Amino acid sequence: MTSTTNQSSTLHKQAATDHQEAAKSHLKAAEFHDKNKHDDAKEGAISAMGSSKAAHKSTEAACKSTAH
Repeated sequence: MTSTTNQSSTLHKQAATDHQEAAKSHLKAAEFHDKNKHDDAKEGAISAMGSSKAAHKSTEAACKSTAH
């Protein structure tokens, strides 16, 4: 049981880290929008989308590990 608990903890920590990275990407895209740097904002949005998808996958894995 302890190894499962440790694995779940690790997965939740990874999900949190991934969400923090996604948030940074979103903030960077917003900053570019605020500066009217539309090309940079587009690249930032693409990065944010990728980071958000990764964070979502990490969240699913973490929550599934806890639920079982």
